Amino acid sequence: MDFGINGISAMMDQTGRSSANGRADALQNKAGSDLSKASDAELMEVCKEFEAYFVEQVMKEVEKTIPKSEEEDASMSQLTDYFKEEMIQTLAGDICEQQNLGLAQQMYEQMKRNYSI
Repeated sequence: MDFGINGISAMMDQTGRSSANGRADALQNKAGSDLSKASDAELMEVCKEFEAYFVEQVMKEVEKTIPKSEEEDASMSQLTDYFKEEMIQTLAGDICEQQNLGLAQQMYEQMKRNYSI
């Protein structure tokens, strides 16, 4: 196994992709499961998780519009991207907790109507 800078950056890149895919899969499993027997708190939690995930995806797309510096080398860029992913996830969660975006509340109300809870 290669433990040079390229090997480490490749492992970090794979870990970042796996983490992002795992988070999306976990959210899809929660949202796709039978929520008709879910408590109000569980339903709201799923809605809040989706809202945070949605904000995270919007922030990632906005970040793509920022021009990258040509002076960064590839291994440093991958390392920066890994920590940027973590920062964006944390920031998205904080935004949803501190700001009332209303998406989670709207989804919650719609799901309550659909499931007749």
